[in-house]
Amino acid sequence: MSAEPHTQPVMRRMQVADIERVMGVERATYDYPWTTRIFEDCIRVGYDCWVLEADGRQVGHAVLTVAAGEAHLLNLSVDPRWQGHGLGRYLLQRLFGFACEQGAEALFLEVRPSNTVALALYRSEGFQHIGTRPRYYPLPSGREDAWVFKRPCGGAPVPEALS
Repeated sequence: MSAEPHTQPVMRRMQVADIERVMGVERATYDYPWTTRIFEDCIRVGYDCWVLEADGRQVGHAVLTVAAGEAHLLNLSVDPRWQGHGLGRYLLQRLFGFACEQGAEALFLEVRPSNTVALALYRSEGFQHIGTRPRYYPLPSGREDAWVFKRPCGGAPVPEALS
């Protein structure tokens, strides 16, 4: 069953109380999801952790770090039942705008080469493949590389950021 939002999605800061629902989305999205502890640690150390809500439901989340003039998108997830309706693009655009407003010169991220949907999204949003991290992601047998992508801030108009 897929769902389509009837109202404008809303992003808000992730709280520890959100992690149980975050984990539901995380497990539905990835074969090798982050753990509860990783999300708790990200909140504790002050990473920019966000929850995406649509129609009163928690349907996605993201984790971003901004430091020393660089931003790194560590996690971006949208519940598979809510994919295909622009929510991943919404998250990515808002996070990019936020990173640039926080003084980042560029936003970096890693993605599996096999994740063709994410690759298409990142490329359509102006991210460029700049490198490879060999054997970065786990597989049932072996490891998969990560492709590193970058989008500089500046130049093109920055999407509306978060407050």
